[in-house]
Amino acid sequence: MGKKKIDPKERVGIISYNLHGYKMVIEDYITPIDIWVKFTYTNERIHTTWQSFKARTVRSSYDKTIYGVGYIGIGDYKVTENGKYTRQYNAWSSMMQRCYSKAHLKRQSSYIGCKVAEEWHNFQNFAKWYDENYYEANGERMHLDKDILTKGNKVYSPETCIFAPHFINCLFIRSRSRRGDLPIGVYFCDKNLINKYGCQCSSEFGKQTKLGYYSTPEEAFRVYKTFKEKVIKNIALKYQQTIPEKLYNALIKYEVKIED
Repeated sequence: MGKKKIDPKERVGIISYNLHGYKMVIEDYITPIDIWVKFTYTNERIHTTWQSFKARTVRSSYDKTIYGVGYIGIGDYKVTENGKYTRQYNAWSSMMQRCYSKAHLKRQSSYIGCKVAEEWHNFQNFAKWYDENYYEANGERMHLDKDILTKGNKVYSPETCIFAPHFINCLFIRSRSRRGDLPIGVYFCDKNLINKYGCQCSSEFGKQTKLGYYSTPEEAFRVYKTFKEKVIKNIALKYQQTIPEKLYNALIKYEVKIED
């Protein structure tokens, strides 16, 4: 005897859950390779196959496929164009990686505790913000920054983030592991029996400048602080016609603190 012919109507209405836990129901079943499934959470309709439905591999645009947090969403913004990831997607996925990739957090512990605002879990929302806020500055690489506008901030959000040119972004790179317990900009020098605290800082031209040796780390820090804040203000003036006003204002008001 041959196989019993399947009546398509029998499979309409069957409910299952995809591998990400989203409920889906068969709305139309034409043939085993031509069915329409609706995700009840979003009302999104997906064209797929009976085999994929049974295997639960049907994917929704709202599946949290990026580190279990981010999803692509439905909208105008694409992940790829002409076989390459879009600028918007590269910026978004890198941001998600910094906050939620276990491997990245192991390498860059300074990102532990950082997170992305819920609205930016949806790639479409981030991409729209990207297009509205991205700008070019003298051909420099642009960085998505979360803590120049709000010092110490750990949340990537529309309110806290801004694009900054590479040179400006480099002003705020800190390495606590290299200086240990000493204040930012300060190091202990025992070379040639100096046994004092030195401080150094990059100038507005990017050249590392030694600022002398002092008896205490606090004294060395005060010299560093004065020099660093002057550098930041001078660079702000240099970029004033290129960068957004709120970035310029943040640079002018920026204060270096001993706990940085």
